[in-house]
Amino acid sequence: MTYLILGILIFFGTHLYTTFRSREPGKDLKVRMGAGPYMGLYSLVSIAGFVLMIWGYGEARGSGGLGFPPTGLRHLVLALMPFALIALAAAYTPTGHIKKMLKHPMLVAVKIWAVAHLLANWEWNSIFLFGSFLAFAVIDRIALKKRGDNGPPADAPVNVMGDALAVGIGLAAYAALLLWLHPVLFGVAVMPG
Repeated sequence: MTYLILGILIFFGTHLYTTFRSREPGKDLKVRMGAGPYMGLYSLVSIAGFVLMIWGYGEARGSGGLGFPPTGLRHLVLALMPFALIALAAAYTPTGHIKKMLKHPMLVAVKIWAVAHLLANWEWNSIFLFGSFLAFAVIDRIALKKRGDNGPPADAPVNVMGDALAVGIGLAAYAALLLWLHPVLFGVAVMPG
């Protein structure tokens, strides 16, 4: 569990620093270092934390937990994940109704994904991993709102193609994870048998 916790601290520490760093002229480290060097250092530290977190998660499998969740919660995860993946896709497509409504679709996707996985995974490593993603997404959204970043401006033009792409890409990703990628990437089959 040590590597998992260390990875969580490093990964989310860098992300929380970015969330709360000073943006005042003369105090913003990103401006003082330069965007390239800052992003390079930020990326290296984040990747190191992410690798430690994933490795630690695998190492901590079988370390106990709160028991076994009811089987019905697994079905709830299957129902929630398409929404998470559509929201994630909406973060990278042109501004449509989905992006405008969600304001920060990436954070909405992370929250849905984390809650869904917390419902179905009651092992300590899962609680630490998914719980930390959920906590960060909530903290980051509050920080964005305090900074006045409410997503796309109210008068931003809406491109329905953005919605179509978000839904299409999100559902395709869901199907790929459901039928093939989840066991390949994470070692756990979503569908029994």
